[in-house]
Amino acid sequence: MNSQLRLYCDTSQLSELRQFLEEILDETTLSEIEQHQVILAVEEVCANLIIHSHDCNSKEFIDLNVISTQSLVVFEILDFGKGFNILEYQEPEISQVIKSKRKGGLGIMLVKRIMDKIEFESLGNKNICRLFKILKSK
Repeated sequence: MNSQLRLYCDTSQLSELRQFLEEILDETTLSEIEQHQVILAVEEVCANLIIHSHDCNSKEFIDLNVISTQSLVVFEILDFGKGFNILEYQEPEISQVIKSKRKGGLGIMLVKRIMDKIEFESLGNKNICRLFKILKSK
Protein backbone atom coordinates (compact mmCIF):
# COMPACT_ATOMS: atom_id res chain seq x y z
CA MET A 1 0.00 0.00 0.00
CA ASN A 2 1.22 3.47 -0.84
CA SER A 3 -0.24 6.62 0.77
CA GLN A 4 0.72 10.26 0.37
CA LEU A 5 0.16 13.45 2.34
CA ARG A 6 1.26 17.00 1.64
CA LEU A 7 1.78 19.09 4.76
CA TYR A 8 2.02 22.84 4.51
CA CYS A 9 4.63 24.22 6.88
CA ASP A 10 2.35 25.27 9.68
CA THR A 11 2.36 23.39 13.00
CA SER A 12 -1.45 23.22 12.88
CA GLN A 13 -0.96 20.59 10.15
CA LEU A 14 0.53 18.15 12.67
CA SER A 15 -2.91 17.01 13.86
CA GLU A 16 -3.75 16.06 10.25
CA LEU A 17 -0.45 14.17 10.11
CA ARG A 18 -1.28 12.20 13.28
CA GLN A 19 -4.72 11.25 11.94
CA PHE A 20 -3.23 10.18 8.60
CA LEU A 21 -0.61 8.01 10.34
CA GLU A 22 -3.15 6.47 12.74
CA GLU A 23 -5.27 5.26 9.82
CA ILE A 24 -2.27 3.68 8.10
CA LEU A 25 -0.75 2.10 11.20
CA ASP A 26 -4.10 0.66 12.32
CA GLU A 27 -3.78 -1.72 9.37
CA THR A 28 -0.40 -3.06 10.52
CA THR A 29 0.68 -5.65 13.09
CA LEU A 30 2.13 -2.97 15.38
CA SER A 31 0.74 -2.83 18.90
CA GLU A 32 -1.05 0.32 19.99
CA ILE A 33 2.04 1.43 21.93
CA GLU A 34 4.31 0.82 18.92
CA GLN A 35 1.89 2.76 16.71
CA HIS A 36 2.05 5.75 19.06
CA GLN A 37 5.85 5.54 19.14
CA VAL A 38 6.08 5.50 15.33
CA ILE A 39 3.64 8.42 15.09
CA LEU A 40 5.81 10.32 17.59
CA ALA A 41 8.95 9.64 15.53
CA VAL A 42 7.45 10.69 12.18
CA GLU A 43 5.81 13.73 13.77
CA GLU A 44 9.13 14.77 15.35
CA VAL A 45 10.92 14.74 11.99
CA CYS A 46 8.07 16.61 10.27
CA ALA A 47 7.75 19.16 13.09
CA ASN A 48 11.49 19.83 12.97
CA LEU A 49 11.30 20.41 9.22
CA ILE A 50 8.29 22.70 9.54
CA ILE A 51 9.83 24.75 12.36
CA HIS A 52 13.56 24.73 11.63
CA SER A 53 13.89 24.18 7.88
CA HIS A 54 10.89 26.19 6.74
CA ASP A 55 10.41 28.70 9.58
CA CYS A 56 6.67 27.81 9.70
CA ASN A 57 6.14 29.37 6.26
CA SER A 58 2.70 28.03 5.32
CA LYS A 59 3.39 28.67 1.62
CA GLU A 60 6.02 25.93 1.71
CA PHE A 61 5.32 22.22 2.15
CA ILE A 62 6.76 18.82 2.89
CA ASP A 63 5.54 15.61 1.31
CA LEU A 64 5.14 12.34 3.16
CA ASN A 65 4.99 9.09 1.23
CA VAL A 66 4.21 5.92 3.22
CA ILE A 67 4.96 2.55 1.68
CA SER A 68 3.52 -0.34 3.66
CA THR A 69 4.02 -4.06 3.08
CA GLN A 70 3.31 -7.05 5.33
CA SER A 71 6.82 -6.86 6.79
CA LEU A 72 7.81 -3.19 6.63
CA VAL A 73 6.55 0.40 6.72
CA VAL A 74 8.70 3.11 5.13
CA PHE A 75 8.02 6.79 5.77
CA GLU A 76 9.64 8.90 3.08
CA ILE A 77 9.69 12.59 4.00
CA LEU A 78 10.61 14.95 1.17
CA ASP A 79 11.21 18.68 1.46
CA PHE A 80 13.01 21.56 -0.21
CA GLY A 81 14.13 23.42 2.93
CA LYS A 82 17.42 23.85 4.72
CA GLY A 83 18.97 20.41 4.90
CA PHE A 84 19.47 18.56 8.18
CA ASN A 85 21.16 15.19 8.06
CA ILE A 86 19.58 13.21 10.89
CA LEU A 87 22.38 10.63 10.61
CA GLU A 88 25.03 13.23 11.54
CA TYR A 89 23.12 14.32 14.65
CA GLN A 90 25.16 13.98 17.84
CA GLU A 91 23.01 12.87 20.75
CA PRO A 92 23.31 15.05 23.83
CA GLU A 93 24.20 13.53 27.19
CA ILE A 94 20.91 13.18 29.08
CA SER A 95 22.59 14.25 32.31
CA GLN A 96 23.77 17.48 30.66
CA VAL A 97 20.28 18.20 29.30
CA ILE A 98 18.80 17.70 32.79
CA LYS A 99 21.55 19.72 34.48
CA SER A 100 21.14 22.67 32.08
CA LYS A 101 17.31 22.38 32.27
CA ARG A 102 17.31 22.73 28.49
CA LYS A 103 14.02 22.16 26.75
CA GLY A 104 14.10 20.22 23.53
CA GLY A 105 16.95 18.48 21.78
CA LEU A 106 15.87 14.93 22.56
CA GLY A 107 13.42 14.32 19.72
CA ILE A 108 15.94 13.03 17.20
CA MET A 109 17.35 10.71 19.84
CA LEU A 110 13.84 9.26 20.27
CA VAL A 111 13.44 8.88 16.49
CA LYS A 112 16.69 6.90 16.33
CA ARG A 113 15.54 4.62 19.15
CA ILE A 114 12.02 4.05 17.80
CA MET A 115 12.76 3.41 14.14
CA ASP A 116 14.65 0.36 12.88
CA LYS A 117 16.57 2.18 10.16
CA ILE A 118 17.03 5.78 8.99
CA GLU A 119 18.35 7.03 5.64
CA PHE A 120 19.03 10.60 4.59
CA GLU A 121 19.62 11.86 1.07
CA SER A 122 20.22 15.40 -0.16
CA LEU A 123 20.18 16.31 -3.85
CA GLY A 124 20.69 20.05 -4.26
CA ASN A 125 17.86 21.65 -2.30
CA LYS A 126 15.82 18.41 -2.23
CA ASN A 127 16.07 16.46 1.03
CA ILE A 128 14.70 12.97 1.62
CA CYS A 129 14.54 11.32 5.02
CA ARG A 130 13.40 7.68 5.13
CA LEU A 131 12.30 6.07 8.36
CA PHE A 132 11.88 2.30 8.40
CA LYS A 133 9.82 0.23 10.82
CA ILE A 134 9.95 -3.56 10.60
CA LEU A 135 6.65 -5.30 11.27
CA LYS A 136 6.47 -8.52 13.22
CA SER A 137 4.35 -11.26 11.69
CA LYS A 138 1.06 -12.09 13.41
